[in-house]
Amino acid sequence: MKTLYTTQATVSGGRNGSATLNDSDLQIDMKAPGSGKGNNPEQLFAMGYAACFDSALGAVKQMQKIKFDSTTEAEVTLLQGEGHDYKLAVKLHVIASNTEASADDIQKAVEAAHEVCPYSKATRGNIEVAVSSELK
Repeated sequence: MKTLYTTQATVSGGRNGSATLNDSDLQIDMKAPGSGKGNNPEQLFAMGYAACFDSALGAVKQMQKIKFDSTTEAEVTLLQGEGHDYKLAVKLHVIASNTEASADDIQKAVEAAHEVCPYSKATRGNIEVAVSSELK
């Protein structure tokens, strides 16, 4: 495969430290969920997954020649089992508007996007991901 882009993040202090990118001036204060001002890895993952998924949906819409405006929401949940058994669960929800397509066609496009999205591919079999859509 051809490399399209590579980035590198550096974190010091884990969930209560700081994070920087090697190719950006972005610097984020990291905080565990509910522990103060800052951001946590689950929030950043949700933003990245939603952006990636919405772009994949754009490619699917173009391939399927279906037109609608979309907004993608990613809900990321951090779960804890016994002891230090942690895992994530994700719900992706697409809100479609400005279309003549049916709700069924939109859901089929969303499911197809889940097959081509790089984040979906990376998490498949590791994280429970549910996809849904609604037509407004």
